[in-house]
Amino acid sequence: MRLYRFLSGPDDASFCHKVTAALNKGWHLYGSPTYAFDGKEMRCGQAVVKDVDGVEYTPDIKLSDY
Repeated sequence: MRLYRFLSGPDDASFCHKVTAALNKGWHLYGSPTYAFDGKEMRCGQAVVKDVDGVEYTPDIKLSDY
């Protein structure tokens, strides 16, 4: 099964740590990062994907557990 997540947050170290944690759990970057101004601060986002064997997708899967 291939899993997809879109990580987002403020453009600061906490976002970088969120992406780094996902990469260290076996997720892979998918596409380019995105940036937007929400009226107060810059926000960023990054899509990540991961292939997981032996598990069948259901909508109740908690993606952050993988």
